[in-house]
Amino acid sequence: MWLLPLLMIVTMVLLSIPVSRYAAWIMEGQYRAPRLLRWFEERLDTGPQDWKQYTAALIIFNAVLFMYGFIVLAVQPWAPLNPLGRGMLEPTTIFNTVASFMTNTNLQHYSGDVHFSNFSQLFCIVANMYISAAVGFCALTAIIRLFRGEKTIGNYFVDMWRVLVYMFVPACLIVGTIFMSQGMPMTYQTSIQVQTLEPGAMGTTDDGQVKPQNIIVGPVAAMIPIKQIGTNGGGFYGANGAHPFENPNALTNFVTCLGMMLFPSTLVLMYGRMLRRLRHAVVIYAVMGTMLVGMIGWAVYWDAMQPNPGITAHAANGTFTVPSATAAGGTRAVPFPAVAGLPVNQALGNLEGAELRFGTSAGGTFAAVTTAFTTGAVNRAHDSLNPLAGLSPLVGMWLNCVFGGQGVGMINFLFFLIIGVFIAGQMVGRTPEYLGFKVGAREMKLAMIGLLVHPIMILGPSGLFAGTAWGTKAESNPGAHGFSEIVYEFSSSSANNGSGFEGLGDTYGFNDNASPAPESVPWDIAAGMVMLISRYLPMIAPIALAAGLGRKKKSPFTSGTMRDDTATFGFLMLGTILIIGALLFLPVAALGPLAEHLAPMPFGG
Repeated sequence: MWLLPLLMIVTMVLLSIPVSRYAAWIMEGQYRAPRLLRWFEERLDTGPQDWKQYTAALIIFNAVLFMYGFIVLAVQPWAPLNPLGRGMLEPTTIFNTVASFMTNTNLQHYSGDVHFSNFSQLFCIVANMYISAAVGFCALTAIIRLFRGEKTIGNYFVDMWRVLVYMFVPACLIVGTIFMSQGMPMTYQTSIQVQTLEPGAMGTTDDGQVKPQNIIVGPVAAMIPIKQIGTNGGGFYGANGAHPFENPNALTNFVTCLGMMLFPSTLVLMYGRMLRRLRHAVVIYAVMGTMLVGMIGWAVYWDAMQPNPGITAHAANGTFTVPSATAAGGTRAVPFPAVAGLPVNQALGNLEGAELRFGTSAGGTFAAVTTAFTTGAVNRAHDSLNPLAGLSPLVGMWLNCVFGGQGVGMINFLFFLIIGVFIAGQMVGRTPEYLGFKVGAREMKLAMIGLLVHPIMILGPSGLFAGTAWGTKAESNPGAHGFSEIVYEFSSSSANNGSGFEGLGDTYGFNDNASPAPESVPWDIAAGMVMLISRYLPMIAPIALAAGLGRKKKSPFTSGTMRDDTATFGFLMLGTILIIGALLFLPVAALGPLAEHLAPMPFGG
């Protein structure tokens, strides 16, 4: 039960130490590349940039990336590598998809094996997976250089090149080779027709001939390594990590999880190495690791070690009444699931929607890891998690700093860090300091902006959609579970996570679809806007914050200076994160998963 998560965490710690040394070596520019690669690097080097030029380059680059992605998806019907004749997606779905992959979110209002050609998969999805992951990496590097007091902080395009070519590409080649050896497809072929073992299982043609099964294949092994290593999460197949071609066996499942965990954990230690404050980084690493262990333990205990209340918590027959905005009289009767009377063995915990090929704890572990590291890949249905187990992925996205995504997890942690030292300073009557710099009003304002964007982008849209037909007509379950579906969607969007709780009718499909999900357009637009705002504002604010701090004169270290490399500081940070997180999100947790767990209505019907 616990061997798999334990092995993952130990391997992550052991690998993150040498990889952080390598990452710092690369980003410090100490690596001397072969002549051909140096030639490209020299062409990209437009000269040293200050923080405003660096930030402008980041924003402009991403704006161009958005236009590129939109064009690639819009021309899908006429582009090559489209033998199945896939048409154009609805424009709002294109907007949502491009915003999603540009922001490293990878939330999918489509199914890759149904709606995309291999051209779209390669030149939009895979390309964005590499580039968007490197953006957060570059932003963290810029912040580190600003904390070191450097007036010019390198060149954005050179940093992007170094991350892509010297880190992501070698790592993906290694992981991709492992995946292909385990049976993951890697081909430009679009589909394979096979005869099923049971003749006629796929039906027959008009002339009575047995239909073959059409199996979608493609360059899967080109996408999945960067999907995990870049904390992207978008799947080639709609079933994501539960599809046997996308996650063939236990080894690929382990490597998949490790791929998610490697670089975000590495970047915390890289932060300390580049600042020459490794002990400080170790304390941050320990705080994040403690929260990660708590998330995994909570998810596994409440899902793999507890029965499914949809089967055990009530009698087999009967109905219950739930509020409904669309039903006459404002309520409607919902029958208890018919499975309640079945003799299902509950010794292995909740089996609904679970991927059991890798063990009973693999689903809960994966759910916690994919949200802690802001990846968004899934290998089981999060919608089918026991209510309290579903809190684990939600908490991971709400806190958004349990290692988090590439660079942005550490950046989000800085918000809590600045607020934590401010609170501690006020408690002892001293001006708060971080890295020897005095934290003033400007830094606090920027930290609060960066911190509050996230809850505002979750709670505001969730309230709007929960109170209107946009949400009530889209949710597939009434009551608390339906509310959780709405909250999860915006939590995933704002955290740039991308995992889906599912259960929402948010797929329009192709532009000529005669019967799309009726509320898919509002979901496309709202989720896309949340992803964009929650990606760039919390990224720009800490760069400006670091620039302001880095310009200040450092205070001398005295006996009254609060040390930031001790266990006491770690407990201060852990308490700050948990208390602020609870103040921001406990009410919405009470209305969703907690109400569902405590109420007599199992799984909202």
